Amino acid sequence: MKALLLNGSPQKSESTYTALQQVARGLTDNDVESEIVWLGNSPIRPCIACGGCGETQRCKFGDEDGINALIEAIQAADALVIGSPVYFAGMNGTLKAALDRTYFAAASTFAFKPAGAVVCARRGGTTAALDQILKYPLYAQMPVVSSFYWTMVHGRTGEEILQDEEGVHCAYQLGANMAWLLKSIEAGREAGIAPKPIENRAWTNFIR
Repeated sequence: MKALLLNGSPQKSESTYTALQQVARGLTDNDVESEIVWLGNSPIRPCIACGGCGETQRCKFGDEDGINALIEAIQAADALVIGSPVYFAGMNGTLKAALDRTYFAAASTFAFKPAGAVVCARRGGTTAALDQILKYPLYAQMPVVSSFYWTMVHGRTGEEILQDEEGVHCAYQLGANMAWLLKSIEAGREAGIAPKPIENRAWTNFIR
């Protein structure tokens, strides 16, 4: 089993990376592999709702800025943790563009993979950013993994992050809880327990 930890910060090795390292420790200590993947700091274009992904489950523009590679990495992983710094009480804008396109194209292929999030801030905006990020796995039938508190860690740098002992412990427990859920899912699969597929999905437009 392997979890993909997505570093959505434009800074490769600072606060978000350090927080994700704590999640990785919680996974490793409970016998689950993890890989931290950096989204990068190059521009990522937003979704233009062209519908080109409808048949392929790949973004029409995704080979240009790595979105299709991200889709494939999530599909190959058993679980996903999304990490972001807090910018103006929300996630990093580049990460939002990436998640919009990734989930618009391929959300159905992520179903039943456990997911979690961790955010980093100097001070405020963390709960709003968590709510924003978790909208994606909640849309895609991905069981959301919690910790003993909201998974937010405070600090502008990796060094400051490590000073937030409660936040570090909370991120670590997220990893430990995710490992437990992954093992539980595997045990259920071995026992012949499968998720119920969606049948006869209803679509309701607010304006007709």
